[in-house]
Amino acid sequence: RSPVGAFDMAGNVWEWVADWFGPDYYANSPDSNPIGPDTGEVKVVRGGSWFDTANFTAVAVRFPAPPTESGDSIGFRCARDLGSDRSPPG
Repeated sequence: RSPVGAFDMAGNVWEWVADWFGPDYYANSPDSNPIGPDTGEVKVVRGGSWFDTANFTAVAVRFPAPPTESGDSIGFRCARDLGSDRSPPG
């Protein structure tokens, strides 16, 4: 369980995130909550999938993927913005 109460964050399917992919973005990104470039051609998927080896199954692993990409190893997770309330639910 993560600090915000999320379970199974890695290894199920690659999960789409809202960020556009920038290969050099993290070289000059903010230290806290980097959200990716403002625009781009490909989005970010994170976390690895059941199809990948263990070294890909971490939320820090990110790869570019065209927004039209689909398959049985890519999915999404419903999430909500916790705003300033960072305490885990329940």
